[in-house]
Amino acid sequence: MAKLKKWLPLLVIVGGFALAYFMGWFKYLNPQLLVENADYLQNLVRDNFLLVLLGFIALYAILTVFMLPASILTVASGFLFGAYVGAPAVVVGATIGACGLFFAAKTSLQDMLKGIAGPFISKMEKEYNESPFSYLFTLRLIPVFPFAVSNIAPALLGAKFRDYVITTALGIIPGTVAYSFIGHGLRETLKDAGADPENINVGELMGATFVNMLPAFGMLIAVALIPIIYKKFFKKSAVSA
Repeated sequence: MAKLKKWLPLLVIVGGFALAYFMGWFKYLNPQLLVENADYLQNLVRDNFLLVLLGFIALYAILTVFMLPASILTVASGFLFGAYVGAPAVVVGATIGACGLFFAAKTSLQDMLKGIAGPFISKMEKEYNESPFSYLFTLRLIPVFPFAVSNIAPALLGAKFRDYVITTALGIIPGTVAYSFIGHGLRETLKDAGADPENINVGELMGATFVNMLPAFGMLIAVALIPIIYKKFFKKSAVSA
């Protein structure tokens, strides 16, 4: 019973990923489906706003826990709720899901992952030990590694749960806002087009008008500049300190 309890988180994560793969659920993570079902989705949000919002947060958390690609949901957040509501919803859902992976990595996954990623984790430990909170925040702010890796690595490094939650929630904000604005611009462009959503291609729709996508492009450029700004100013300050 003790062994089953220890390995239960790993079994649930692997089982959830396998179920999603064999059921073909990945095909629904497609921006074209957002556009084709725009009227239905917008009516659903309008009639059941709080329920849909809570369901969205729960779904995002579940995808994060099972290490399934959730980037399309970040775009969908702006499409469904607007960037100013959608982005915070993503931050909440992603943080909850990341916490689930953190605890899983602290249990059954820890020994296995340390055996697999021992040399990799050893390289990270030196920088982490110099300034744990700063390192965790940088890990989130500058997405060098896939989101799932950034969720698991801190647990293997011995990060405090409080620091993990704070740096996760704050560090993913810039990228989340940028992609949420893409969905927001997509929704506004579709509204301006006034055409049948089922007959519109996402690529054509995004290219139809530049104005509605300007905030998204601006945010993406800002996110791309974060590593440069960090290396030029903040990393030098950390070294000199």
